[in-house]
Amino acid sequence: MQLHTHTWGEGDRVALLIHGIMADHRTWRRVGPALAERGYRAIAVDLRGHGASGRGEYSPEGFADDVVETLPAGAELAIGHSLGGLTLSYAVERLKPKRAVYSDPAWHLAAPEPGFGPEMFARFKTAPKGQIQAMNPRWEEVDIDIELATLALWDEATALSLTPLMGSDLLPAAPVVPSLVQLADPSFLISQERAAVLEERGFEVRSVTGAGHTIHRDDFSGFMASLEGWI
Repeated sequence: MQLHTHTWGEGDRVALLIHGIMADHRTWRRVGPALAERGYRAIAVDLRGHGASGRGEYSPEGFADDVVETLPAGAELAIGHSLGGLTLSYAVERLKPKRAVYSDPAWHLAAPEPGFGPEMFARFKTAPKGQIQAMNPRWEEVDIDIELATLALWDEATALSLTPLMGSDLLPAAPVVPSLVQLADPSFLISQERAAVLEERGFEVRSVTGAGHTIHRDDFSGFMASLEGWI
């Protein structure tokens, strides 16, 4: 599937941006321009079932196939957040970016307790503004409004498609290209023990102190600072 994309900048160097579940390209509203200022042409996708992209059957492999179909291979940089990090890890061998950044990637989805599995994420589609604000106290007002807009477009079946992965270890065996794993503090997806495993496997791991899961919205300055040497 050809995905909807949004581009910032006209630089010779290309950066790819892949969002997490429930979001779309608008989650990168500050990151895209910041990369453009650094000479990148930053291309952000809307994954299948998100934003202006089409709908269909959902799986990490399918998300990755769409990304490979849509985005150029050989980019200078690729950044994937959460589900986008998982998608990037499935696509990176074919996309062949020079560097990859996995921002709090969904490489371990804990086995759900009753009522707290993918169906909980699906129900979040109708979350009111006050709930989003309470869950994300450090977000700017514009990001709250963007979240409401993206939830309205999001197909919640994408969350239900993750059910077979719950409880699975999805940590990559090794980095395909030089790779940074950027973690929230604390990360509910990558524990300290799993972070140590990733370092043993050749990934660089950095945490953004005090940042929530959506690091680039929670602490934009910390997000950019943690990319030093990678962008």
